[in-house]
Amino acid sequence: MEDETLKYYKKMTETKVSKLVILLGIPTVISMLITNIYNLVDTYFVGSLGKSEQAATGVLFTLQCIIQAIAFMLGHGSGVNVSKALADKNVEEASKYTTTSILMGSVFSFVLLMFGLLFLEPFMMLLGSTDTILPYAKDYGLWVLISCPFMIISLILNNIMRYEGKAFYAMFGLSAGGILNIIGDYFFIRELNLGVYGAGMSTGISQIISFGILLILFLIMCQSKINFKYISKEFSYYITIVLVGFPSFIRQGLTSLSQGILNNVSGIYGDEAIAAMSVVNKLSQFAIAIGLGIGQGFQPVAAFNYQAKKYDRVKKALRGTVYISSFLVGIIAIIYITIPNNVAMIFSKDQDVIEIARIGIIYNAIGLFFLPICVTINMLYQSIRKPILASFLSLLRSGAIFIPVIYINNLIWGLEGLLWAQPAANILAALISLPFGIYFLQKKFE
Repeated sequence: MEDETLKYYKKMTETKVSKLVILLGIPTVISMLITNIYNLVDTYFVGSLGKSEQAATGVLFTLQCIIQAIAFMLGHGSGVNVSKALADKNVEEASKYTTTSILMGSVFSFVLLMFGLLFLEPFMMLLGSTDTILPYAKDYGLWVLISCPFMIISLILNNIMRYEGKAFYAMFGLSAGGILNIIGDYFFIRELNLGVYGAGMSTGISQIISFGILLILFLIMCQSKINFKYISKEFSYYITIVLVGFPSFIRQGLTSLSQGILNNVSGIYGDEAIAAMSVVNKLSQFAIAIGLGIGQGFQPVAAFNYQAKKYDRVKKALRGTVYISSFLVGIIAIIYITIPNNVAMIFSKDQDVIEIARIGIIYNAIGLFFLPICVTINMLYQSIRKPILASFLSLLRSGAIFIPVIYINNLIWGLEGLLWAQPAANILAALISLPFGIYFLQKKFE
């Protein structure tokens, strides 16, 4: 074990940083792209059933953001500390953070599962459903809730594996679930004619299988261990996990809240507006997955090298991540701007949905150019354990800017203003985040 720990230390502190970010980021990009391809395929299959059915996937996307918010908070909060412990060559400490975070994930997921099942109908309405969408949202939501514990623990395992430098195996576990989901959508919707209920069933089953694969890979490949003896009896471990992971909770949690608000406000323009927003959001998430994937390759590099006092490597990694993410996300954005109508027509046959989605795709693509700046700088401060500043930066794009802009734009420009809300939030968040990135790059460390 000592040899493995030393080997990992040398890898993280001596490998060329740009190469290291790419090596750790590409597997994450692939797994996130496969997950987002599943979301797009899901939108395609469900979209063929009707606009209310398609709108239900947008409503449940909000619930999935809530689940991811909890999982990323615990996964990133424990992962950063696992990376810190391994930089100090303390495997037992890493195991405490790993096991304790999984216990916390189990408790949080059980509470969400029980709440969701007991109050399924009002919960779906709260997430932005209308009366016509509600039956389909309940069908889909039932399966998302059932699979919730498996989704949360899978994402915790996935994030810890990334922070341990096992990004390839983390990719394999999540990708397997995404591929199974795509196959399941075809089988349950097209072959068995189970409609939205079948789409939800496919999601639930694939998440359970993905969890099993990730758990096996984690137990075989990772340095930190899962064992009851490592459950911490010290309250400080739980607080540390939550504080360090809180920026991720804000980032995903506010995405969930803002999407719910966006669904509710869009509902005044009809089911076609909610359906179009669902298409636009999932297409945006496909591009965002690239930026987030490279950023998540950057996080373990930044966390480990900052703890090892290799500050110049952290600065190089920050610059390289912004450049690489901007290039890759920019390619997708240009494609969206060039052929928005063609892209929208893939996911809907309803002309009203297509027209709204077409405009939204162009607007969101403009905002994508600014995304790598605000997301990467946010991830930097989270990775170097500056939770207050990281939490502030997380608030910007998904909440503090986005939510007021939704209401202001709707009041002034109506539906078109709603389509501009997210790109406007991206631009403003990038402009506010940029000085913090420049400050870190210019700071002289002793």
